[in-house]
Amino acid sequence: MRSRLKGRKSPVIQEIVREPTSGGIVFRMTPDQKDIEILLIQDSKNRWTIPKGHIEQGETAKDTAIREIGEEAGLQHISVLTWLGKIHFKYRRADKLVLMTTQVYLVRAVDANETPKKEKWMHSIKWFSFTDALEAIEYEDIEKLMLIARKKIRAGEV
Repeated sequence: MRSRLKGRKSPVIQEIVREPTSGGIVFRMTPDQKDIEILLIQDSKNRWTIPKGHIEQGETAKDTAIREIGEEAGLQHISVLTWLGKIHFKYRRADKLVLMTTQVYLVRAVDANETPKKEKWMHSIKWFSFTDALEAIEYEDIEKLMLIARKKIRAGEV
């Protein structure tokens, strides 16, 4: 069978790489305490997502979430409330198949006056209303965890 993409043959996968990552769904309440806002970052490919990154040697997933939120969002006054779940996805990087696992935590921004600061590689960072965050988020699995987070917040479980 001949490929329909002449001259665009991908290299054969030579290696499978596992990349454990961790991050957080960062939220705050609106000033009237009636709605939830979610902090999202816009990555270098213009996709809206949550702050997250690779788990370093000797770090726990929770430690990584705290560090990455500090690095990617500039937030230092946060409280990790609960673990929400784990998401899996895969992609190709040249001749490697990357299997990424992301631990996701529910994180409250404690200081309402602390302004998020984006890293240079990002396009943007901003607070969204919960509904707008659901519309903007690029990844369906994170969207599902956001719905779980909202349920926990509304039920007073955190």
